[in-house]
Formats: sequence, structure tokens, C-alpha cells
Amino acid sequence: MLGWLLLCFGVGAVSSALTAGEIHGWYQTLLRPSFAPPNWVFAPVWTALYAMMAIAAWIVSQAPASEMRTWTLNIFLIQLSLNFLWSIIFFREHAIAQAMVEIAVLWFFIGATTLAFRRLSPVAAWLMVPYWAWVTFAGFLNWGFLRLNGM
Repeated sequence: MLGWLLLCFGVGAVSSALTAGEIHGWYQTLLRPSFAPPNWVFAPVWTALYAMMAIAAWIVSQAPASEMRTWTLNIFLIQLSLNFLWSIIFFREHAIAQAMVEIAVLWFFIGATTLAFRRLSPVAAWLMVPYWAWVTFAGFLNWGFLRLNGM
């Protein structure tokens, strides 16, 4: 489990380190959708989500070795990479429209991961649901920023 926790929290930590300056700079200059939560909400939410993702991946990794398990964990790694990439596109590149496209792809891969996890462990699948829901909300938030700010 430690490896999955380090991987998920590592993605979050590197992403945060690469984008922190933009959150206190460029991001503050954007017009905010009315439903945008305050900035302090994001750290505890992402902490919980990365923990649940890591536990879900660990549960699946404990299933008997099979092509399905390998395929499922590979999809998980793809979505985790897309998770990282969204922050770079939105915060570092200031490319809100491209981030909107990327988050749609991310949302699809989270769904694929969740459904694949369900075949190996319903518990693992349920642990992914809050993340899928949050990224759904983040997609609407991204859309709100795009509508108000262009880019």
C-alpha cells in the first residue's frame, strides 16, 4: 500500500509544487464562477481523494495476477497521469480551453478505471466514486472559468 500512497501523493505533491506560484498569481486574476469554492477547500479534498485512489489501487493490486488486473492498473496509471497533466495545462500553461478538453478525457479514464475496478473489487470501485464526482464538478468549474475568461 505504501507504494500506491507514495505514487498518488507524489503526483499531487509534484503537481502542487509546479503550480503553486500560479495559484497565488495568475489564478487570482481570473473571474471566478459563482460556484467556485474557496481555495482552502482544495487541499483537504485532494488529500482525501489521493488517499482513496491509492487504497483502491492497492486493493486491486492484491487481486490474483491476471490480464484484467494488469489492464485495470494500467488504466489507473493513465488517469493518474492525466490528473497531473490537467494542473500543468490549466495553471502553468494558462490554457483553460485545452484544460477543458483534457478534463473530459480524464473524466472518461476515471470512469473506465472505476468500472474496471468494479470487476475486481466493488470496494475499490466505490473508493473511486468521490474522485469521479469531484472531477465532474471540476469539469463544470473549468467550464465556468472558460466561459468567464476565455483562453
